[in-house]
Amino acid sequence: MSSDTTTADVDDEDSVTNRSEIVFAYDAEDTNPNGNPLSASDKPRIDETTGTAVVTDVRLKRYLRDQLDDDGFGIYIQNPSKSDSDSVLDRDDLFTSVTGLDESDLEDISGSEAADKFLMNAVDVRYFGATGSFSQDFRNSLGDSFPGQFIGPVQFSHARSLNTVVQKGETKQLSTVVSSGGDAEQGTFATDNRLQYAFIPFHGIVNEVGAPDTNLSQTDVERLDTLLWRAVKNQTLTRSKMGHQPRLYLRVEYETDAFHIGTLDDGLELTQETPDTELRNITDVVVGIDELLTDLETYSDHIASVKVTADRHLTVEANGETGGPEHLVGALEDAVGADTVDEVDPYA
Repeated sequence: MSSDTTTADVDDEDSVTNRSEIVFAYDAEDTNPNGNPLSASDKPRIDETTGTAVVTDVRLKRYLRDQLDDDGFGIYIQNPSKSDSDSVLDRDDLFTSVTGLDESDLEDISGSEAADKFLMNAVDVRYFGATGSFSQDFRNSLGDSFPGQFIGPVQFSHARSLNTVVQKGETKQLSTVVSSGGDAEQGTFATDNRLQYAFIPFHGIVNEVGAPDTNLSQTDVERLDTLLWRAVKNQTLTRSKMGHQPRLYLRVEYETDAFHIGTLDDGLELTQETPDTELRNITDVVVGIDELLTDLETYSDHIASVKVTADRHLTVEANGETGGPEHLVGALEDAVGADTVDEVDPYA
């Protein structure tokens, strides 16, 4: 397990003093971005009114937690499918696993000290919070000064694709035959549900006001500049998720306390002539960013920095012209100033 920041007492120089707003867009080609387990055959979530694909914040956070786990950080909300154990740990055992503290250890420390130990070793709780739904005996051992709930200072809204999506016409009934011994065979059937194409933008906020409650540090915040990108690249290498690619990341950090523009993702739109039903991949897509640029320019005096990563295949339309990542960066620099824009290499 690794941790590059001590959270029990976050240094003043590493404290979160500014609010950040995030726009993160990825696309999904010939895949199921977010199946609904309550539906038949885990169908993709689709808004019945608009026909757009819906992806929950829970789905995105699972990618992020799994990437943090792979990076060697301790996480509390673990992925059972990645566990080395044959059994799923309950909340009491998860707390012990991530902190190394059992009930006997808790007798010698206060609840607030246990909370600091928990936050120091559970980076996902520092970001997204958690509910302390432990057994009554374990909760009593933690003491009254251990919070019943940690409110996460980093939150994402549900995402809806910019395009009306089309379910794959090639979706078929899949069959699997497995030998059960001797000459006996058993077969199962499943429906393979996929979308033709979806361009999906997420909107997120890093709340500096709530950061001290989970000991979130500025180092944690800056980790997001590579984490989201790598998470979607690395955590979608399964049969049902192949086809995801990160395309655009922006983190706008503000100078003024308790201020953010809000819903920056509303400034994105698809402007290509190709109809939604004919979109197949990123080369068919043009992302218009004029409204986003207008918002950034209007409030440029409040903006400390803009972190940006763009996929080389991304095409944007800005100020009546289209181009690739260089055009995007140039348009951002025109809106907020060249010294304010910082291109991020997610693999550096």
